[in-house]
Amino acid sequence: MEWIDLLSIVLALMFGTILGLEREIFGKPAGLRTNALICVGAAIFTIVSLNLAAGTGADSARIAAQIVSGIGFLGAGSIIQDRLGIHGLTTAATIWIAAAIGMACGARFHLLALVSTVTTMVVLLGLTPVAKWIAADIRSKKAEKASEDIHSDSE
Repeated sequence: MEWIDLLSIVLALMFGTILGLEREIFGKPAGLRTNALICVGAAIFTIVSLNLAAGTGADSARIAAQIVSGIGFLGAGSIIQDRLGIHGLTTAATIWIAAAIGMACGARFHLLALVSTVTTMVVLLGLTPVAKWIAADIRSKKAEKASEDIHSDSE
């Protein structure tokens, strides 16, 4: 193992932990440990894949494709549908991006992994208030319409 591979694993741990910390603080499923492990695991699989391909000439994309499908399975398990709607889509997306960031670390695209982590945190933290504001506005407009419909029916 080269020092750059060790750096890649440490960065994957750090970036996955950052993603997981946000999920953990807000009490969401797939928190700190899950995201850290997904990110590190994807990095390790990518490092192994690249090293195997370098030694044998095999296609390194094959293991990457399996990472993506395996993560899809984990993400699907986090999505729950009930009478109130569908829950867990952001958790599934965070699992998916954690694997992508881990793969970027394992492929030695450390700047890409850093930018992706920052971008993901902006989405998770920055867009939450915007999404809540939009949802509240939609609920308010629906309530106004329902109130108008009730008043027009009574006349």
